Amino acid sequence: VQVVESGGGMVQPGGSLTLFCAASGFDFSRYDWSWVRQAAGKGPEWVSSITTGGGTAYYADSVKGRFTVSRDNAKNILYLQMDSLKPEDTALYYCSASGGTIRGQGTQVTVSS
Repeated sequence: VQVVESGGGMVQPGGSLTLFCAASGFDFSRYDWSWVRQAAGKGPEWVSSITTGGGTAYYADSVKGRFTVSRDNAKNILYLQMDSLKPEDTALYYCSASGGTIRGQGTQVTVSS
């Protein structure tokens, strides 16, 4: 089982980033997937979830209208398109499934001028 996030980096407020979560070694398509973030010194914060077929997505109020989650089950990849980024979006972002028993190491997003 391997889950690897990528796409993070430093961006100015108002900018955009796309995060990727690549999975291998198990049946990616069986699971609902989530993005979770953790800012320095704070606990984990759920960001977004998407159902197995990708037909339904859920968002935290803090990101609704700015972030879009999607998935490609043929490629075993989960995405998070982040637009209109704010400094408060700065955190380590990781993808998660199966109640958090499947997750990667995360990718750092820093929003700063």
